[in-house]
Amino acid sequence: MHLTLNGVPLDVDVTTLADLVGPLPTGQAAAVNLEVVPRADHDRVALADGDVVDVVTAVAGG
Repeated sequence: MHLTLNGVPLDVDVTTLADLVGPLPTGQAAAVNLEVVPRADHDRVALADGDVVDVVTAVAGG
């Protein structure tokens, strides 16, 4: 399957978001096709060829 992860094209053999990103540390979140996926749903979100996945880190500031 061909995916894009944080702007980098990848060919991977995964079926779910959890398979791709694993457990994320506190302060990080994942989005599939620009839609944030709650951490509890990572193992239920199926990935499809061409999906764009972004893993982002929360940054505090003012």
